[in-house]
Amino acid sequence: MKNIQREDIQILSRYSDLTEKEVAEILEKHIYTDKSSWQKFLQLFLMTLGIGFTVSGIIFFFAYNWADLPKFAKIGLTEGLVIAATALTFLPKINPNIRKIILTGAAVLVGVLFAVFGQIYQTGANAYDFFLAWTIFITLWVIISDFAPLWLIYIILINTTFVLYTQQVGNDQGPIYVFTILFLLNGMILVSGILISMYKKAVIPSWFTNVLSLAVASFATCGIVIGIFDNQTSALAILAVPVVVVYALGILYALKVKNIFYLAVIPLSIVIIITVLIFRITGENVASFLFVSLFILGSITLVIKNLLNLQKKWKNEK
Repeated sequence: MKNIQREDIQILSRYSDLTEKEVAEILEKHIYTDKSSWQKFLQLFLMTLGIGFTVSGIIFFFAYNWADLPKFAKIGLTEGLVIAATALTFLPKINPNIRKIILTGAAVLVGVLFAVFGQIYQTGANAYDFFLAWTIFITLWVIISDFAPLWLIYIILINTTFVLYTQQVGNDQGPIYVFTILFLLNGMILVSGILISMYKKAVIPSWFTNVLSLAVASFATCGIVIGIFDNQTSALAILAVPVVVVYALGILYALKVKNIFYLAVIPLSIVIIITVLIFRITGENVASFLFVSLFILGSITLVIKNLLNLQKKWKNEK
């Protein structure tokens, strides 16, 4: 009985001659979380919490004692912490998950080190240089660790570097082009993650792809909304074409793998875009506000109804 679900047990208990005791034993063995699972969860949770508070404490330590610390102490302490955290990951008996959590903390400390160095010597570099260096110097750790939270931090750093670059250096480009590149960049990362999980049989957490898909939908929505309000037809067309393609593929993929999250995020983005388009066409008056209110109410109700029907259908298929 591999990969047995709660719904399967409910069907068995309803249409078979299993006793209540036997059903309870099956639930205890295959569904309920046992003591060892809780211990593993608490160990990882407390370890993550401890490292997070430690890194936060280090940052606040430097912020509070900045004026009283000499330059050597500032850089020396930060470098020592990075080296110590990295050295802990080489301990042979350490749990692999704990090793990855410690490496994630060391990756954050690399950013602290660059921030301390920049404040001491006032390098005059742009903010994107700081995030770019931080991204480059933890790239090898990210690839080796194969740890979803560290990958998420890495993707956030890439996006932050690009946004700051466009604001400080490449400010000739409009916001629609920025959102277009962010949409394409994160979309490629999301598609790559999905393809790797499908064909390479790699375990990619669902929360990771959900966060990425939410970011992709947000970039698409913001870019199209700005294009509609600013009436930038050419730039809007460049973004709208890949958005339509990605949204269509996303809906097909969600129906194939029976993923409710994508089927909720994509329609929500479409509803927001249509709402803004209605305001752009009709103008902001009482009639348009009434029409938009009715449209939002009806569309959201329709989406929820269809999602509930799909969820019920998929459960019955099991």
